[in-house]
Amino acid sequence: MYFDDFNVGDIFPINCIQIEKEKMMSFAQEYDPQQIHTDEAFGKESKFGQIIAPGIMSFMSVWAEFVKSNIITDHFIAAQSFRIDWLAPVLAGDVLTGQAIIKKLAPRNPYNGIVDINLVIFNQDEKMVMDTTTEAILARRP
Repeated sequence: MYFDDFNVGDIFPINCIQIEKEKMMSFAQEYDPQQIHTDEAFGKESKFGQIIAPGIMSFMSVWAEFVKSNIITDHFIAAQSFRIDWLAPVLAGDVLTGQAIIKKLAPRNPYNGIVDINLVIFNQDEKMVMDTTTEAILARRP
């Protein structure tokens, strides 16, 4: 979709994804090697009772599913910014789902504009685990 095709308040569902323990630990070992993500004994002793997924991995997993929906892909120029609020831990085996909500539209010039995309993400227990906003720069209709 072009910038001009969006309206504030538009809602797009995001397909479910499951957080796989092996992928979670592999990501953590390479990009966020904190004990709470990589050391099962440490995780068992933590307030969570187990290791938790790195927040950025959880976000990127959901973002990838949103991108696959091809809502913005064809006319996406760049992300101007991301804001991510992690509200609850994501655990191995969790199933995440949610929706993308268009919160704001700001034309920049005759060629593109900024679309504020709010992703609200829940786990299988309907607990909100993430609330994110991406300012995406999208092309305008020629």
